[in-house]
Amino acid sequence: MKRLLILLFCLPLTLLAQNAPLVVEGASPNLYLTHTVKSKENYYSIGRMYNISPKEIAPFNNLALEKGLSLNQVIKVPLTDVNFLQSGNAPSDEVLVPVYHIVKDKEGLYRIATNAKVALDNLKQWNNIKSDAVANGTHLIIGYLKVKPSLSALSPMAKNKPADLAVTAPAVTKTEAPVVKAPEPVKKEAVIVKEPVATPPTVKKDLPPAVKEAEPVTQPVVVAGKNFNGGSFKANFDKQAKPNPVSESGTGAVFRSNSGWQDGKYYCLHNTAAPGTIIKVTSSSTGKSIYAKVLDVIPDIKQNSGLIIRISNAAAQELGLGETKFDCTLNYSK
Repeated sequence: MKRLLILLFCLPLTLLAQNAPLVVEGASPNLYLTHTVKSKENYYSIGRMYNISPKEIAPFNNLALEKGLSLNQVIKVPLTDVNFLQSGNAPSDEVLVPVYHIVKDKEGLYRIATNAKVALDNLKQWNNIKSDAVANGTHLIIGYLKVKPSLSALSPMAKNKPADLAVTAPAVTKTEAPVVKAPEPVKKEAVIVKEPVATPPTVKKDLPPAVKEAEPVTQPVVVAGKNFNGGSFKANFDKQAKPNPVSESGTGAVFRSNSGWQDGKYYCLHNTAAPGTIIKVTSSSTGKSIYAKVLDVIPDIKQNSGLIIRISNAAAQELGLGETKFDCTLNYSK
């Protein structure tokens, strides 16, 4: 009777431990989960639970497989192509358990997406996020653990993964090109209508192939049939103006994004302005300006040395720039 009472007392604790959200640690490609060894568990039972070979768990922890595990020992369970999914769907014999990242202080969505190697738009969709800011301590789904229901005690935590967006991170380049070049037929037709038919030499002069192919690339705002006049955040810039304006001059660069091409919502990375701040970016070479919302800080890596800002490629196109570094002036308020 006493043993039965102990068993009944421990059972809810075991179930609670198994139903705790799976929180990821590390950075891609070395993401992992932590697991505390329970009574009668070994490499093989843990491997079945997380759908990974014991021969991968042991070396990942610098342990010898033949030595076994100890009660309450904390081990790392690697997330690999075998048991971790961020795009597509699970095979018919597997289910998907959400894997979470807990947002830390001063950590933005862009940095999280970069560290987890997940498309920013998919990150928003999986977590039903509409804004560009996220509160500290928020649990964000950054992928899914693939487990077999017949072998894993984690399977009751499985959820249906939302369908992937049409534009994912690897496909951004392919998607942007058609969007940018879409107005070509309209542009050429407009020119032909404006030029008198009786002056073919003039029409021929205005239509050199190189020029007409380049126009849509430098003026993507035509894609949506609108003139964004600096972008959708221009009005926000005027509203958030404060007594302490800041002006900076220096070198900027570009990052690829599928945002802004259709709605003029331009984004940027900046090291001192708070996330959500609207920055006016003026190109020194073209004299044009756009208004971009800060997503996060500029990643501290070699290729970002000396940069004062990174803007989305849609914003760069409205400035009349390509995807190379450029000189600019920044204006914003603290």
